[in-house]
Amino acid sequence: MVDQSAQTPAKAKDDDAGYWSTNIRIITICLVIWAVVSFGFGIVLRPLLSGISVGGTDLGFWFAQQGSIIVFLALIFFYAWRMNKLDREYGVEEE
Repeated sequence: MVDQSAQTPAKAKDDDAGYWSTNIRIITICLVIWAVVSFGFGIVLRPLLSGISVGGTDLGFWFAQQGSIIVFLALIFFYAWRMNKLDREYGVEEE
């Protein structure tokens, strides 16, 4: 664990900026994936995906009904895993 009190103010500020920029980048990537899967595959690209059958229905409908929810849950677990890793890198993990 990094002792934040032993760091210089400039170093602590750089660490804070690095932590938050990485956090915002992870959030942005997750939101883009979620938007593409839910809005893109479920609505915009549905006519293109209609020829692919999944579970007795076309792939676009499947993404609109179930696929976007499954991807959303996977993104939640990915975000929690990645933030725990990021917290350990910057020494701010929970005990």
